[in-house]
Amino acid sequence: MINMLMFLFTVLMFAVFGKMIWFAFRAAWGVTKVFFSVILLPVFLIGLVIAGLMYIALPILIIVGIVLLIGGLSK
Repeated sequence: MINMLMFLFTVLMFAVFGKMIWFAFRAAWGVTKVFFSVILLPVFLIGLVIAGLMYIALPILIIVGIVLLIGGLSK
């Protein structure tokens, strides 16, 4: 009887905490996307321009703009 309860507890433990870990990864992914798109990308592009690499920064900015435009139109 104890082995069956232990097995049930283990299965439910993995189910509950597996679901919680999945939600944690989804939340972390959302935070990471916000961090990269709002903070890191503009700082990176401004750094490229200040370093004199406008010929690299401008195509990156255009590509990101096109991707965002296409992504916005598809929703």
